[in-house]
Parts: sequence; C-alpha cells; structure tokens
Amino acid sequence: MVLRFTLKNSLIFLVLSSIITLILLTMYMVDRQWLKLTEMGQILSEQAQDLHTLRQQLAHIDKNQLGTTLAKEDKNKSISSIFSRAFYATEQLDYSTGDWLVQAFSVGLKTLTPLISTDAYAAEIQGYILDSLLSRNPETLEWEGMLAQSWEVSGDGLTFRFFLRKGLVFSDGQPLTAKDIVFSFNFIMNPVIAAPRERAYYDKLKSVTALNEDTVEFKFKEPYFNSLALAGGLPILAKHFYEPYLEQPEKFNQSKGLLLGSGPYRLRDPESWRPDQGLVELERNPRYWGSVQPPVDKLLWKIIANDSARLTTFRNGDIDVYGARPQEYKKLLTDETLKNHSQNFEYRSPTAGYNYIAWNEDKQGKSTFFADKRVRQAMTLLTDQKRIIDQIMAGYADPAVSPFNLNSPQHDPALIPQSFNLTKAKELLAQAGYTDQDGDGVIEDSSGNPFKFKLVFFQDMDDTRRMVLLLKDIYARAGILLDPEPTEWPVMLDKIKNRDFDAITLGWTGGIETDIYPMFHSGQIVAGGDNYISYRNPKLDSLIEKARSTVDESIRMSLWQACEHILYEDQPYTFLVRGKSLVFVDKRIKNLNITGLGLNLGITPIEWYIPKAEQKYMLH
Repeated sequence: MVLRFTLKNSLIFLVLSSIITLILLTMYMVDRQWLKLTEMGQILSEQAQDLHTLRQQLAHIDKNQLGTTLAKEDKNKSISSIFSRAFYATEQLDYSTGDWLVQAFSVGLKTLTPLISTDAYAAEIQGYILDSLLSRNPETLEWEGMLAQSWEVSGDGLTFRFFLRKGLVFSDGQPLTAKDIVFSFNFIMNPVIAAPRERAYYDKLKSVTALNEDTVEFKFKEPYFNSLALAGGLPILAKHFYEPYLEQPEKFNQSKGLLLGSGPYRLRDPESWRPDQGLVELERNPRYWGSVQPPVDKLLWKIIANDSARLTTFRNGDIDVYGARPQEYKKLLTDETLKNHSQNFEYRSPTAGYNYIAWNEDKQGKSTFFADKRVRQAMTLLTDQKRIIDQIMAGYADPAVSPFNLNSPQHDPALIPQSFNLTKAKELLAQAGYTDQDGDGVIEDSSGNPFKFKLVFFQDMDDTRRMVLLLKDIYARAGILLDPEPTEWPVMLDKIKNRDFDAITLGWTGGIETDIYPMFHSGQIVAGGDNYISYRNPKLDSLIEKARSTVDESIRMSLWQACEHILYEDQPYTFLVRGKSLVFVDKRIKNLNITGLGLNLGITPIEWYIPKAEQKYMLH
C-alpha cells in the first residue's frame, strides 16, 4: 500500500505548524516578559538602595553646608563606629555587591520563630534578621550602638536610657520606635508565650518604658553584672507583626517561621517558612537602615545531614563554607585540589562553648542512677578526656573543666581536668551500691537490676558516634552497659523538652562572661527551662544569685569560682572538650579575618564581599 500526501494532509500539517509556531511565540513572549519583570525588580531594588543612600546622606548633612559636597573624610565621619569595619570593606578596589553566599546546616531546623526556637542554627538565621540596641566590636569586644545611637547609665547602675537612631524601619517599611522595644520585652515576659528560658534571663528587669518615640528606658530590680548586655542585647520584635499573636498564643507557640525584623536580610514572606522546604533563603532587605548595605543579594542554607555529602558539595562549589571534622581537617590541609579554591581558618572564639554529657537525675518523675553524686563522679572519671582529644578531636581541642573557659577569670586555675581513673570510679560505684553480684561482668544495684542506660546523641555527627562507641568500651570495663541511641535532631529536642532520656551529649555556646543560671539553677527545672536534668543544689543556687547581683568584678569572679568548685564536685554534667572551629571557605569570599569574636563571616554588620569578577549567581 502506498501512502499519498493529499491536500487534506497538507491542510492538517499547516494547521499543526501554525499551532506549534504560536505556542513557541507565546513561550518566547512569556520568557521576554519574565526577563523584563526580573529587570524591573532589579531596577526597583537599586532605586530602593539609592533612596536609602540619599536618606542616609540627608540625615548626616550639616544644614549650614547645604549645596556643598562632602569630602571623603566627611563621609568617613558620617559612618557610625559600628559600621566602620564594613565601610572599610567597601573602600577596597575590588569591592562589589551582588551574588549569593551558600552554606549548609547538618540538621533540619524545627522552627525559625524567635523565642520558640532553641538551637544555634535558628539563632544564626535570626542574627541576620533581628537587630538589637547594641553589638560588640569584633576586635575590642566593647559595646557599640546598633539601633541605639547612644546610651547613658544612672549612678546606681539600675537605669539604662537608650537613644535610638533616626530613620529606623523594619523590613516591611513600618517604622521602628521605642514602642517596639517595650513590646519586645513585654512579649517575652508574657506567660502565654512559650519562652521560659528568655523570661528567666530577663527576670532581673523591672520595666522597659518608652519615654518618647526615640528614647527607651530600662529599669532593673537590683544590680546585675550583665545589665548592659541584657538590655542592649534584647532582640527587637515588630509590635505590628507579633502583637496579634497575643490573642492566639498557641498559633505563635507552635509556629515554624514567624520572623520579621530590621536587620540586613529578610525572609521574602515572614510567615511562610516551613521545615519541609529543606533550605532557608534570605534576601537582602531593601529598606535596611544601616549606613553600609549588605554585600550579597541572598544568603542560602541547604540542609545536608551527611558529613561526606557536605564535603562533596563543597568540593563541587555548590556551597561556600565547610566546617571540617578534626581528623578530616588534618587530611584536607594537604589536598591540593581543595586548596586551589578555598581558604582555611582555625580559631576558638571567646564565645565558643563546650561539649558535655548531661546526666538526667529525674526521668519523667522517677529518680535515675545519676541522682547519686557518686555515680556522676564515677562517670566523669571513666570518661577519658585525653583519648577523646587525641583519637576523636585529633588534638584540635582542650579539656573542659566546667562551663567556664580556662582563660576566663571565672575559672579557678587550681581546678584541673579529672584524669581517667578506673579504680577510683569502681570504688565510688560500689559506695553507691553498684557491684557485680553474679560475676557476669555487669554491675547491679541491690535488687539485681543491671547498670544499663541509653546515651542519646545526634545521629548525623560521625565524630560524636565514634566518641560514644569509645565510651561504650571504656564504661564496660567498669561493668556499665551503655546503649547508644542515635537520634534525629527534632526528636532530640522533644526528648529534652519532655525529660525523656537517661543521658544526652550536646554542646552549649559560651559568652565573654558566662551566666550559668539557666542551666544549673534549680529555678530553671520548670517546663521549657534549660535545667532539663533536674539538678538541685541550694548552695549553688545562692552563689549564682549573689554572683549575678554583684557589680564589683573582683568579688563576682570569686563567687563564680566558688560556683565552679561545686559543679566540679557535683558533676551534673561530665564536661568534655572545647573544640576549635576548623573551616574552609571559598576563595571568592574576600576580606575574611579572625577577630576577637571568631571568624568575621557570621558577624553583622557584614565585612566580607565577593568581587564582581568572581560572582556566579544572578538575582532572580
């Protein structure tokens, strides 16, 4: 049979060709329109920045010099001290704005909502969005004005008055005034909001009052050693955004992404972020009030739980920062391919914290093995710090003795790390009533119940897993059965909240001067408090309260050292190590430096930038 191309076939072909052509033309026009919209968006963003620059110039101009041009040195004077380091970056020959910074978290975030979130990962995001009145200078560590232009302190140290900068706005364009600062404090202290740890932290404050739109006054109930940091570090929440949630507090308490502030970056939609998105994306705040604009268009965090996968992603250039594990770091230093496109940093900031094992004394209303101080002391003697530092941390760590940094005046140098001592540990366990009664190598209590417990740890941390397995072998030598319990991050947080664990290994961040009230004062055993191991010591409670109320530094330090002696004796935690940060960063990120606060990559105002020639992402 022979196929023939008839007139009817020709007409059908022409019609189909016309339809295909129309579809292609439509797609082309849609693409053109999309490109045009993108271009218009970029123009609008640039116009917003131009208006911002003009507003800043007008704010600083001398009325007697209208019509004159500011000289370069006058421009420098118009930059407040908090922005001086960021301004220095803009003066570099290759400085440019644009591009993205892409990083990765090892855990999936449970929530970004302020006060509700409890982990350092959410705090990192919030640091780019929420501003405070003051911030520390990265080099001198002295306080400088952020939202506050200046401040004054009463003679008795109980009243702090802050004077706000002009032209402050939130990222949605609403003005930021003293009323927002008053609201932020009252919101935290409202018992319907699930923020017990913050309420404990701000309990020293008697009141916060707006004297006018630009002036706010903090009054303390009594002297407090950290009063300026407490008042100056209050995260400022937008009253118009958060106040409606007081009428529906459960909606706030269970929220995942209610985050709006006045910082250099913002969520595109401050109410829409959800954990199942698998990433966090922040865009430049076009209404940012600061005198130096943030350098890159976007900050992006991917969730990559596996260590090897994160390294591969960094090697491929798909993330810009990689925090290496100690053993791995030592090997990567000799990796020529990696060295060609990255720069490495080793540092330990004064705010770096410590790792620990927390011994739960009351598990859901029932006393545990660890309610006995002698058992906790034995566990610390069995936890071989030296082997952990040598075998797990590759020497990139120091032993932790207490919550206080070894270089801090809070620490008593007479207290030294407790060395591994199997014999003494067995003696303490026997005194507490735990002996091997049946000769099977496992110690039991007087009722014959074996000493067996579960140690909860984050399942995606390979070094932690190795440490737990090391401890399992060591503890077995004393007749103790450790059952490792690898756990997902959200589940870990739930276990802490519900006190549903035997022991757990985690880490706390530190401070220039560490306040141990939240973790070790018995008043914080409350639901949602950070004393989630139900540790009580009335003498320690009293010393903590005295230390917090003592302004004289020399007296306060002796009180902190007395607190340290009690913790050293009681061992509510086994304090493990203080590790170094070991970081690789893509070479296109310029002006990175190690400061008194650590690497300046995570500091705001932002001091780093990406030169135009090395940018690889377009805003869209």
